[in-house]
Amino acid sequence: MAADGINLTNQFLIAMPGMAEDAFAGAVIYLCEHSEKGALGLVINKPIDITLKNLFEKVDLALDEQGLGAQPVFYGGPVQTERGFVLHDRQNDDGSAYNSTLSVPGGLAMTTSKDVLEALASGQGPKRVLITLGYSGWSAGQLEEELGRNNWLTVDATPEIIFDTPVADRYRRALAELGIDPRMLSTEAGHA
Repeated sequence: MAADGINLTNQFLIAMPGMAEDAFAGAVIYLCEHSEKGALGLVINKPIDITLKNLFEKVDLALDEQGLGAQPVFYGGPVQTERGFVLHDRQNDDGSAYNSTLSVPGGLAMTTSKDVLEALASGQGPKRVLITLGYSGWSAGQLEEELGRNNWLTVDATPEIIFDTPVADRYRRALAELGIDPRMLSTEAGHA
């Protein structure tokens, strides 16, 4: 549980329009972890100019999987942008398929060890993946403060938005989970 008693693990953070000048403008973030120590998530809708094929070549792996090589790598957030993070379906219930995997309660898994890339290269890896460079992180209480300033909306995450929805539609689809049309959102925060 986070400091104020809420736990947003396995939820989407959806950036409000007021964050237009920010690195998170228009972002949808999958929260892998949220506790009293802070939060960690991956942006799921900001592809960068690197394909999985390019990334695998940089780590000396050949990617045999046909359709996988053309998939984009994503900007996961501003922290550790030189490091890869693999968001994927769980391989088994205990999350022990790879050396360094965070199993998200009720959700997906996030792996940072190279063995998941090796498994993908050999065709034995997870069926659905989203790979980012970098992650989004918040220190203790920081995310709660941003929520209090109306910077983010939150909604339960759905794997379909991450893996099956075209990138350009992910923001709109995440908002639709709340019953919100993006045109209804104002850049001004209201306070009663």
